[in-house]
Amino acid sequence: MSAAVSGLTQPGPEHLDTPRDLRTRVEPADRLFRGAARGSGAVVLAIMLLVGVFLGYRAAEALRVAGWSFLTTSAWEPDSHHFGIAAVLTGTVLIGLVAITFAVPLALGTALYISEYAPRRLRRTLISLVDLMAAVPSVVYGLWGAFFLQGQVVGLSRWIATYFGWIPLFAVDGADPGDPLATTTVYTSSTFIAGMVVALMVTPIACSVMREAFSQAPVGEREGALALGGTKWGMIRAVVLPFGLGGVIGGTMLGLGRALGETIAVYMIISPVFAVQPHLLQNGANSVSALIALRYGSASDFGMSALMAAGLALFLMTLVVNFIASSIVARSRSGVGAEA
Repeated sequence: MSAAVSGLTQPGPEHLDTPRDLRTRVEPADRLFRGAARGSGAVVLAIMLLVGVFLGYRAAEALRVAGWSFLTTSAWEPDSHHFGIAAVLTGTVLIGLVAITFAVPLALGTALYISEYAPRRLRRTLISLVDLMAAVPSVVYGLWGAFFLQGQVVGLSRWIATYFGWIPLFAVDGADPGDPLATTTVYTSSTFIAGMVVALMVTPIACSVMREAFSQAPVGEREGALALGGTKWGMIRAVVLPFGLGGVIGGTMLGLGRALGETIAVYMIISPVFAVQPHLLQNGANSVSALIALRYGSASDFGMSALMAAGLALFLMTLVVNFIASSIVARSRSGVGAEA
């Protein structure tokens, strides 16, 4: 009996030498989807490469003439071979930073409310409304900023300049805080106002990334924090925010990339100046995209090459910002699932 049982339970040599087949059969539909996904990614990379090559080719003439002074010259007089992007690049960065300063708290609060506090029935409506903000044309934001927001913000700009004017960024040349009848035109068409308008345009992008990161926080860790006696806000601080930190940083930088390239809204609000303007509240600002929109119609052949050079600089700057944002999201805990 024992021999019979042993013969039944112990495999023979022929079974020990046969490896198991662990290969998975890939269905035709899966192959088609994989090929379509890879092809779409390749097309996107090819288009980006072609855009960069096109801008580089058209900008080569202007870059040969300007050389490294293209990055240090503030004036824009391409027909006399005296031009550069020092002023417009500074204005672009300042407008982007002002926009992010307003957009990040708004996007973060909205994302936390939608993912953690909003009732289930209201959640989808809020998501649709926030996403709908990204579909509003830039010209609508520009009109709203120029004809409504600007008049409401001038008082705030004057108050900041009065009490915080000792900070160089908030100083306003030619303003007299002690004179109640002083003109307020020195506070209009400023970097501050343009940044506030752009902030509303980039908030939906940052909010979407943050909300998606927060929603992926592990349920087990959420329940564990609550089971240990933590409050709702305590659970959010201990679990949701650390888990979604990469999404917060990535959404912020993606919003910054969007803010750097905004054109129409900024063009409608600012009063263009071709000098480095570090004062956020003062009248006069500029950006690379607004420069291109302003001078495109009247540019000569060489002037068009100079505009292409400015566009190339903006293209490379936004590309670097977006690449850094994607890398941060992919390396975070919240980005592991999306990356896989």
